[in-house]
Amino acid sequence: MPSAGRSNEDVRRAPRHPVAGDADENLEDLYENAPFGYLSTLMDGTIVKVNTTFLTLTGYDREGLVGRARIQSLLPVGDRIFYETHFAPLLVIQGQVREIAVELKSAGGARLPVLLNGVVRGPVPDRPALVRFSVAPATDRREYERELLRARQRAERSEAETRRLAQILQAGFVPSELPPVPGADVAGVYRPAGRGDEVGGDFYDLFETPQGWALSLGDVCGKGAQAAVVTSLARYTLRAVGMQRTPPRDALALLNQAVLRERTDRFLTAAYARIDRDGGEGARVTMSLAGHPPPFLVPAAGAVGPVGRPGTLLGVFQDPNLYETAVDLAPGDALVFYTDGIIEGRGAGEGLFGEERLAGLLEAARDLDAKGVAEHLVDEVVSFQSGLPSDDIAVLVLRIPRDAPPSPPRPPGLCRPSGERAGSGEADGAAAGGEGEVEDGADAGRGGADGGDGVDGV
Repeated sequence: MPSAGRSNEDVRRAPRHPVAGDADENLEDLYENAPFGYLSTLMDGTIVKVNTTFLTLTGYDREGLVGRARIQSLLPVGDRIFYETHFAPLLVIQGQVREIAVELKSAGGARLPVLLNGVVRGPVPDRPALVRFSVAPATDRREYERELLRARQRAERSEAETRRLAQILQAGFVPSELPPVPGADVAGVYRPAGRGDEVGGDFYDLFETPQGWALSLGDVCGKGAQAAVVTSLARYTLRAVGMQRTPPRDALALLNQAVLRERTDRFLTAAYARIDRDGGEGARVTMSLAGHPPPFLVPAAGAVGPVGRPGTLLGVFQDPNLYETAVDLAPGDALVFYTDGIIEGRGAGEGLFGEERLAGLLEAARDLDAKGVAEHLVDEVVSFQSGLPSDDIAVLVLRIPRDAPPSPPRPPGLCRPSGERAGSGEADGAAAGGEGEVEDGADAGRGGADGGDGVDGV
């Protein structure tokens, strides 16, 4: 727009910069030596005009292209088919196509990655419609994309390897298969948090001891290598002390000392139980809980609910308060141990899974076998969290089948551990400075009686 005080004629007569030169000459030079290759074609692809940049890029001469070749002939077979079936129809329908990645065949036979843009112009009187193409070299971009692809593939391989190592480590914390317990039905299920990329802190175990059978289940704070160290320590410490006929409460006290000696910032909750089938149809389970959620008793008939006292978690205090509870299981009864990934699972807009849902689920599953109960419980909790649990989940189910045969009498050489009176469910005082209560769960959940000094009914 002309400035104030100057007429349009003055502007037209203003001297040109000497570098600018003639306008037509500048436009032609701009076209011929543009940063990108330009060519124009008829609608059938016949090349009618091409700039120097395109010729330099591809190595062709102008006479060999203009009026003699079609743009399709410069494409390899795959891109030629794509041009005919997609690119050309889109030009007709939309009048333009942008940023299409193809390869051009150079005069020397090399393939050149380019980005192709096309715009239809015309037709106008006495002139057919033309397609004006811009051709941008994409070698750097193609290499960048390939490097991104390689980086993604490396990341996926690394993620897969991390997941594989996590699974290998986790396999050391839960048995691949539980041993059969005569006259009992036992099953365990473990489900890692999220996609299972990290080693979790949940574990469970079932093993034979000199006086019968023992089970353990626990949850170490955190994930990763540090948690794995404590998880392994916990599982194998309890297995070792279990072979020494150690009462459950004392076993957890010894584990507490072992964790404290590690001087780690990790702590854990744990449950340890001794299973005694001494000549009867059912079983007596004597258990101790260290800050762990109480297991749920699922009787053959009657109310479903938690049993036991949680006590103090391990790895924090020198003298944790630990208790023992004895639960008598009759044929058809089940005892369900679990980690807090069950009750603390959070559903979208539904809050925590909680003990109330857990009780209802177990009530409906009371007629399933141990494996059915464990799998059904884990499936429901995972589904509650839309398939990606926020925490690890471990479940261990001990069930006495309705048709369980009487267990054989204990061999004379296998005596009861110190501090237990046969059939009483009582044990000696506190472990590691604890308060030392023993709850007698005879007919547990069905109104057990006072067992004497220091013995509370469940």
